[in-house]
Amino acid sequence: MASARAVLLTLRPHQWVKNLFVAAPLVFAKHLVDGGYLWRTGLAVAAFCALSGAVYAINDVLDVESDRAHPTKRRRPIAAGQLGERAALMLAAGLAIAALAACLLLSWKTAAWAGGYLAINLAYSIKLKHVAFLDVVLISSGFMARVAAGGAAIAVTPSRWLLVCTGLLATYLALGKRAHELALAMRDGRDATATRAALAGYRLTWVRVGMFVLGAATAAAYVAYTVDAHTVAFFGTRDLPWSAPFCGLGLVRFAWLALVRPTAHSPTDAMLRDVVFLLNLAAWGAVILVIVY
Repeated sequence: MASARAVLLTLRPHQWVKNLFVAAPLVFAKHLVDGGYLWRTGLAVAAFCALSGAVYAINDVLDVESDRAHPTKRRRPIAAGQLGERAALMLAAGLAIAALAACLLLSWKTAAWAGGYLAINLAYSIKLKHVAFLDVVLISSGFMARVAAGGAAIAVTPSRWLLVCTGLLATYLALGKRAHELALAMRDGRDATATRAALAGYRLTWVRVGMFVLGAATAAAYVAYTVDAHTVAFFGTRDLPWSAPFCGLGLVRFAWLALVRPTAHSPTDAMLRDVVFLLNLAAWGAVILVIVY
């Protein structure tokens, strides 16, 4: 019987921070201190944590052989034989059903976006992660589905700028992960495609250029959002641009982790362990809350 630790590691709770995108509409709709909105958003975030855990379990079953050839992924419970493949699939099914049911309690639109998120990730895991650039687009789509589901949970339509910034940021982070994988394989003198087939369609130089363009576009879109007339009118302040430097620093720090100092950990894992990144993120959040609330 699998241990609780093996199950927990498979569900990747440290990655659930990504599901805070579900709460973005709550924050930027100025409902953060409204109890009625808070519990609905909390339930939606919890449901997406369950959904993402289910996706990770399915992905690890499908990738079990390639994971065993990877220097760090071979330690994952399924690849290491600590959690059986059948048990992992049953766990994933239970989590997915519970998550979709919870979303349906909130609204059919929330459930629809959650179902879309699950479908996107299943398509990615089963086949499309092997297609260069389409894999990055699908990852970005998953983040946008999170934001849309969070808006549906509280009957708030996310602003176009929030969706644009989310899409650009998610694509930047996903492309950074590919750049990191290529850089790490090159440093270690191994074939990057042995652990991710889609990397055959990427070239490190062009991926770096793409990161630079996406990073600049993300920062520009964020600044445009902070000075947009609708934003100023809605929040009743022109002070939001003061939060832009934190956005820029976060983008630069991620690029540094992905390209300048690649480690065995993915850059998305590394940034959640990086003190500079976390302090900057906390400062950005604090500035936003002070300005908005």
